[in-house]
Amino acid sequence: MKTTKAKSFQVPWVGLVVLLTLLAGLFPQAARAYDLPPVNLGFTTFLDGGPPAGPGFYFTQYLQYWTADTLTDRDGKRILPAAAGEDLSVWISLSQFIYQSDQPVVLGGKWGLDVIVPYVSPDLEYDVAGPFPRANSAGLGDILVGPFLQWDPIMGPNGPRFMHRIELQLIFPTGKYDSDRQINPGSNFFSFDPYWAGTLFITPRWTVSTRIHYLWNATNHDPSVPGADDTQAGQAVHLNFASAYEVLPGKLRVGINGYFLKQTTDSEIDGRDQPGSKERVFAVGPGLLCHFSRNTHLFVNAYFESGAENRPEGERFNFRIVHHF
Repeated sequence: MKTTKAKSFQVPWVGLVVLLTLLAGLFPQAARAYDLPPVNLGFTTFLDGGPPAGPGFYFTQYLQYWTADTLTDRDGKRILPAAAGEDLSVWISLSQFIYQSDQPVVLGGKWGLDVIVPYVSPDLEYDVAGPFPRANSAGLGDILVGPFLQWDPIMGPNGPRFMHRIELQLIFPTGKYDSDRQINPGSNFFSFDPYWAGTLFITPRWTVSTRIHYLWNATNHDPSVPGADDTQAGQAVHLNFASAYEVLPGKLRVGINGYFLKQTTDSEIDGRDQPGSKERVFAVGPGLLCHFSRNTHLFVNAYFESGAENRPEGERFNFRIVHHF
């Protein structure tokens, strides 16, 4: 019988990935890691460079299941002894509201606005009782607001050739947070996570897409690290990549999808760099995109992680439905 010790984790929005300030004060290595907020790892994939039906209002609902049974250190090895039997499973719901205008404002780019509201329901269990991290209850995470510029597709004789977008994502610390708990729905700090996304049509039926972010995090002035006055998570690069082939014209695309995250600067505690705190992970897996109509689309994606450092390593399954009004 497993003993439940935690049932939530820090999720600014997404998406996304688990923020685990796990084991701080219990294991010295972990006290210097697991600092990054959740970000877009695998939530967006095929045809990411442009909206599927042009300007207007869009609603997107994401449902992602993430599971991991290994918490890694700076060398990718287990932090906890095998007897702990850690088992993390998380359901993440993201409700996204997008308005894409038809009004060019900068270099032909048309302005738009992206708002994402997360809700997270995690479960963390162990095979044995111990001085493991405590968690806050499930709830709303940190809200994301992203103004963006979308460029019209560059057209060729047989359809679009290339489409792309830039977005300035702002993640606000609006989620539930308790510094006496190591795992929270909110991060308690602001993050800036701008990105560029593009899709290239190699042929009318074969596409490749990517979304490249650079993450910057502000200071947490009420951290869960024992004895610390403040902490600041390091900066990071993270990206999604995907390639799909249209097997049923106008109906179905199948392909591969993946993501990569690498922290580029050390995290800080009380203004001091923490060597060995940088996080890293890579994942790849299959995916498909169903077009029910020009206005309604379903994405299904699976990811299998490897090479994790200073973070959990597991599998991720993502469902996303998009509707244009």
